[in-house]
Amino acid sequence: MQDFQHEKARLFMTLRGLGVVEANVLSAMERVPRELFVPTALNQHAYENASLPIALEQTISQPYIVARMTAALELTGRERVLEIGSGSGYQAAILSFLCRRVYSIERLRPLLVEAENRFRKLRITNVTSKYGDGAKGWPEGAPFDRVILTCAPPEIPAILLNQLKTGGIMVAPEGRDREQSLVVIRRTEEGFERQELLPVRFVPLVEG
Repeated sequence: MQDFQHEKARLFMTLRGLGVVEANVLSAMERVPRELFVPTALNQHAYENASLPIALEQTISQPYIVARMTAALELTGRERVLEIGSGSGYQAAILSFLCRRVYSIERLRPLLVEAENRFRKLRITNVTSKYGDGAKGWPEGAPFDRVILTCAPPEIPAILLNQLKTGGIMVAPEGRDREQSLVVIRRTEEGFERQELLPVRFVPLVEG
């Protein structure tokens, strides 16, 4: 089994250099072996600061983007988090060390099966995942303290916004193709406050 300590150390130096300073986020990322979440043929690239292809034309996000999105959720350890788009399971695995429970939805069954196998292998027990349409969210579990999307809708569906608690935070890419932004949405008593963080490129949110 390859030892990735050197590559890991270099990645975390890169992340700190890019302004990722949240100790809890870096610690959670350090505990999750990214090489388990990428195809075996790409193992040697697991700790590059780059997105990588996984099965079924999906991707595992760039570590910097994962770190920024995770930090933007402002987790304290007590939250219930809804994740739209399990993908490889990498983002959910990181969240599992930072919140009370993750509820993760994936519309591609083979990806979900692989992600669940990885959670078992890593003995992660606070991720509940299901096969379904992410655009509909998880109504029976709502409202959630936090919501994170790992795929980009043209605009955030109202049904997902309404599954966010008052006082809660949603982090999501939004927009089409090359015109996407990472947005942070806070639900207040009065409504929703939006802040754009940075331009991003994610696979689209596909309904159904």
